[in-house]
Amino acid sequence: MSYPQQGQGQPQQAYQGGYAPAAAPQQAPAAAGSGANMKRRNPLGAWLGLPIITFGIYGLVWFFKVHSELYRYDRRVGDSAMNALLSMLFGFLTFGIWPLVMWVKLGGRIAQAQRAAGLAPSCSGGIGFLLGLIGFGVLYYQIQLNKVVDRYGGTPPQQQVSLVA
Repeated sequence: MSYPQQGQGQPQQAYQGGYAPAAAPQQAPAAAGSGANMKRRNPLGAWLGLPIITFGIYGLVWFFKVHSELYRYDRRVGDSAMNALLSMLFGFLTFGIWPLVMWVKLGGRIAQAQRAAGLAPSCSGGIGFLLGLIGFGVLYYQIQLNKVVDRYGGTPPQQQVSLVA
């Protein structure tokens, strides 16, 4: 086995037994110490008022916006806003299983946001799932999200806030 000469092709580093390619420079990760504050919503309005006025359409809008805001708040959780919306729109293709999975995962994302805000995580995907079966899931999740928003006091939505964890 022959090794290329140092100085030819890629930069080389000496190691025991020959030369190996130098490690590629690491890109700096996105700042994990800050994120955009979320919007505080009235839990009753998000749960009952706006869905009745919009014939249920606001439920889909709320689901998309919450996922999008959670991603802008803490980019470590990954962006699944479009996946969440598509799972609700086309969930019948999986016999309703995938929307339920996304609903439970939302509870975990909210709990992660609570940790990042320095709060004890009190949101549970299981409780959200059970309450969602009887129609109170949005109410529960919005109350839990408002705990994160309230942590930052009067900071307006989209304003940068610091993350604790």
